Amino acid sequence: MTAYTKAYEGDEQMRISLLTCTPGEELYARFGHTAIRIYDPANKIDIVYNYGIFDFNTDHFYWKFVKGETWYELGVSSMKWFMYEYNQLQRPVYEQVLNLTPEQREEIWLALATNYEPQNRQYLYNFVFDNCATRPYHLIANALQDSIVSDYTGHTGVTYRAFIRQYTGALSMENAGITLLFGPKADQPMNSEQRLFLPEELMLFMESAHLPDGTPIVSEGSVQPFPAPVVPWYATWPFWLAVYFAFVFGMSLTDLRRHRWSKWVEIAAAIPYLLLLLIVGFLTFFSCHPLVGFGWRLLIIPFTHLCARLIYIIRH
Repeated sequence: MTAYTKAYEGDEQMRISLLTCTPGEELYARFGHTAIRIYDPANKIDIVYNYGIFDFNTDHFYWKFVKGETWYELGVSSMKWFMYEYNQLQRPVYEQVLNLTPEQREEIWLALATNYEPQNRQYLYNFVFDNCATRPYHLIANALQDSIVSDYTGHTGVTYRAFIRQYTGALSMENAGITLLFGPKADQPMNSEQRLFLPEELMLFMESAHLPDGTPIVSEGSVQPFPAPVVPWYATWPFWLAVYFAFVFGMSLTDLRRHRWSKWVEIAAAIPYLLLLLIVGFLTFFSCHPLVGFGWRLLIIPFTHLCARLIYIIRH
């Protein structure tokens, strides 16, 4: 790490920036991404530290992901390669150059270098409390001795459930699943720092951030709010609910005309109930996700069961 130690001498040309990447199409990318750029032209260094690295090839990855036991790690890449990847994905990246003293820049980079040591790279990912946005924020806050003040109130007081809905789309299948699985903890209002687990909120927070004496935290950079998610009609839960009821209704009419009772209707009614019961039961008792738990929305499970029984009774 010789190149790093040279920059620690307090090079005035060195800059540290907060990078915020706009959302992607995949669910894990729907909330955007945050990274930190180190730019030191005197030492020909232009790299990006990224706390969002995970490996799909990890043994039992999906099992661990569902349980909330996914290990992420800190990665380092060149700024050129980082931007090439996001340009290929057509996801704009906003950069905010931080207004830091040489000593503060040194502290942040030393912390990043320490975190990048093989024994420190991995961390137990937590979507709300420990992720790619919270880690950069705490590095910056520590360097500034927790003296960050921001005029951006954003979504302070909004619940976790309502906040996350803005990134998944109110009518999306993903939001339907999240709404069902989230328990009472998701209905707690967030305070100022709790909402910074999402990259966009951190970006807007830093845009208006300053020290107690009024010195702005961001010296240069232009940002824009993320675009609202567009959910195609065929990917909404009302559409699939209508398909489900149309199937049951159509099969019932067909059976009435043939005077024969098909088992497919009962199966179609029972499958959603069993799936909901298994998924919710597993996540509630075995998952480490902090917001998952029993809530009144889970009444949809016995309601689905009741509908299935009524269909069976009516048809027989």
